Amino acid sequence: MEEVLLLGLLTLMGAAVGTATGFGTSTVMIPVLSLWLPFPIVLLFVGIIHFFGDVWKVILFKKGLNLKLALTFGIPGLVASYLGASLSFYGSELPLKRILGAFLLSYVAFLLTKRQWQVPQNPVTAVSGGALSGLLAGFFGVGGAVRGAFLAAFNLPKEVYIFTSGVIALFIDITRITRYIVGGTLLDINLLYALILCVPVSFAAAYLGKLMLNKIPQRFFRTFVAVFLALVAAKLLLWS
Repeated sequence: MEEVLLLGLLTLMGAAVGTATGFGTSTVMIPVLSLWLPFPIVLLFVGIIHFFGDVWKVILFKKGLNLKLALTFGIPGLVASYLGASLSFYGSELPLKRILGAFLLSYVAFLLTKRQWQVPQNPVTAVSGGALSGLLAGFFGVGGAVRGAFLAAFNLPKEVYIFTSGVIALFIDITRITRYIVGGTLLDINLLYALILCVPVSFAAAYLGKLMLNKIPQRFFRTFVAVFLALVAAKLLLWS
């Protein structure tokens, strides 16, 4: 019972932050669960919760629909996430996490000092961002931070940013969850019971995240995302 309650609390925290920033559920849950569960099990369990979080983002922020941007990011992400999930069965993720953390920290410093900078909103940028975030999500579950970095550089309206992030993650999560299961990773009965609690909690957390987001003015939103990117980067560097 204590384990189930802890998982519910982690889901509440992760999904609320994840909705407000466009990423976060995996970033909060994966390091903690990895302390007592095998890493493939962690990837599958958190991936399922993350999938439902994507669904809630799409529902709650449907006014931010930008189909062209979502597909340009999402389709390469789908393909790359399958590759990343396949590699997760054979490779060690820890050195890559530290490299990713260093990159994100440098990127945030640049983003905060060059506040007017934007990447070109073209197919090449979107495909690159989708593919890289999909690969990292499949391999060790933190692709949302990279996806957030690319989308933040586009300087999108809040609703478009969150909706697009949710749709892209939905493509990626369906693919990687399927690959984990096909690869032989399954959840035991206790974790299946935990999902019964965590899935509705993730919706409540997503709604809470939306209320948080409504309080943040658009002009501060890019900085808000950058701060959470910096926290993710610090965690990857110091605790991976």
